[in-house]
Amino acid sequence: MTNLARAAGLSRSTVLYYESIGLLRKVKRSAGNYRLYSEADAGRLRQICVYRAAGLTLGDIRAVLDRPASDLGSILERRLAQLGQEMERLRGQQRAIARLLQITGKLKRSNMLTKEKWTQVMRDSGFSDDDMHRWHAQFEKAEPEEHEQFLKFLHIPEAEVETIRQWSRNYQR
Repeated sequence: MTNLARAAGLSRSTVLYYESIGLLRKVKRSAGNYRLYSEADAGRLRQICVYRAAGLTLGDIRAVLDRPASDLGSILERRLAQLGQEMERLRGQQRAIARLLQITGKLKRSNMLTKEKWTQVMRDSGFSDDDMHRWHAQFEKAEPEEHEQFLKFLHIPEAEVETIRQWSRNYQR
């Protein structure tokens, strides 16, 4: 098991998980109770890794591997379209950051970036309310103290800062 996982660049628990959900077949065990994987099992795990690297869901991988008649092309086209959407969302974030960098000089002079100005910059950069909620949630998860400081920098009242941080921690897509 450990050798199979290591050869695929995966953790032992990932291989066990794939086995538990049926992506890998349950294998026989040796007299010493070690799992006995075949070359076919190793090949299937390599295929799983290739498809995971392409961002396919485990459900899509199961469809491709278990049903040869499944349309791999349409699954890959759908994933490619999803990636395009994700990239566009990230480009929107890049544009927002670029605009923020442009106004950094103004911030140093005026020292008055408000919640309203920030929200307008985000909207002008193509962010929806959901995009902004997701942005806050990611900021709160990655850097909670910095998120709080940023909100205070926007001159948001303390009670509202706590409300924003709370829904950011509870945000679910």
